Amino acid sequence: MSKEIAKSSGKVRVGITVGDINGCGPELVIKSLSDLRITELFTPVIFCSSKVISFYKKGMEGHQEFNYTKTSVDKIIPGKINLVQVWEEEVKIEPGERTADGGKYALMGLEAATKALSDGQIDVLVTGPVDKALVEAAGLKFSGHTEYLGEKFSGEPMMILAGEKLRVALVTGHKALKEVSADLTVQGVAEKIRVLEKSMKKDFGIQRPKIAVLGLNPHAGDDGLFGSEEKEIILPAIKKANEFGILAYGPYAADGFFGAGTFAGFDAVLAMYHDQGLIPFKTLAGWEGVNFTANLSVVRTSPDHGPAFANAGKNASDETSFRNAMYMAADVYRRRMNLESYAQNPLPIMSAEELSDLK
Repeated sequence: MSKEIAKSSGKVRVGITVGDINGCGPELVIKSLSDLRITELFTPVIFCSSKVISFYKKGMEGHQEFNYTKTSVDKIIPGKINLVQVWEEEVKIEPGERTADGGKYALMGLEAATKALSDGQIDVLVTGPVDKALVEAAGLKFSGHTEYLGEKFSGEPMMILAGEKLRVALVTGHKALKEVSADLTVQGVAEKIRVLEKSMKKDFGIQRPKIAVLGLNPHAGDDGLFGSEEKEIILPAIKKANEFGILAYGPYAADGFFGAGTFAGFDAVLAMYHDQGLIPFKTLAGWEGVNFTANLSVVRTSPDHGPAFANAGKNASDETSFRNAMYMAADVYRRRMNLESYAQNPLPIMSAEELSDLK
């Protein structure tokens, strides 16, 4: 199906991977799509095996059944729940167990969905949670979906955790804490501020976003007492961003910034490293948060949690984050398409004579 046909139907084609087949992902997909009214908003396309979905549906009595269509990617039906059969062979499904098959089939689903996204057969991608070590053991150097998609689509992706009350982005992502300081530069931090502001405008529809920038050290360095990164790197980066009209402020001490609720006065927060941003975000957003990959030509989201093996197969996982990830992916895609449409159809420049005729 062509993109033109999909657009005319009004349905964004949301590609979905279930992640590790032994984790909570398959159940989250089933729960998230259990209300068929969701197909009025977008067209889901699951990349998995019907046997995996059927296995988990058996243990989920009380949830509304839904129909899926086993089709090839180029025959996606708008307004229906589609399932692309990525593999046909029998697979041993072991809920809650970390197995080699879990990583192998998570990788197969991801590769199939990524190819469909690259080929324009789906519009956006929502990825189910995986165990990074198991995916890497399956034959792919894999530090995370964000980095994987950055390589596939030749970009410098930025992880943004987004919820109703808080949006947090990271200067450094999946990196050892001892390496963070050496990776910080004035230009690098300033660029992250610029990318974050651009995403707030382009992807979230905020025209004049206010961005808070956190410090690296306790008490944001306390005027150099606990480190010099704030004075030598972070503050100059903020000033550099300000010179380009970006409303960036800081650096703020992370504990007081979140503890006092200062974050509520900003549209987005830029943290220096992974846990500095994700711990307060997950504490405040709970099961509602979404992981969004910014600064790529494609749209990708995911739930803001891992495969939760302890809950797998028990119908115990909360699907809110996964469902919100699907909603956000479709919303971001529509915003981007609207911006693209506006750029292609600007108001015509009128001559003096034409303006005079309007009087």
